Amino acid sequence: MKGETRKASPDTREHEDVPFEDALARLEEIVETLEAGETSLEASLALFEEGVALSRRCNKRLDTAERRLEVLADQGAGGGVEPLDEDEFLNDEDEETAG
Repeated sequence: MKGETRKASPDTREHEDVPFEDALARLEEIVETLEAGETSLEASLALFEEGVALSRRCNKRLDTAERRLEVLADQGAGGGVEPLDEDEFLNDEDEETAG
């Protein structure tokens, strides 16, 4: 609407340093707020965008955890285990979704 300033769209990078549990709790808050249906259209859109960014971030973290478990399972209990570089994995995921 005229004269209204629209908040910038949330970016996934905005939630990079948020612990998984906190991001999930915030996502649950957003869902509850949207389900209540008491926010304006603009506020609802901003919340939805934030929720999408949080959801993507949580999914990436879950994918990273799953990959780490697969690496550990493949290497077995007796062998040496190399830690998975989470940042490298997340950057690979970002490139896949961008391209």
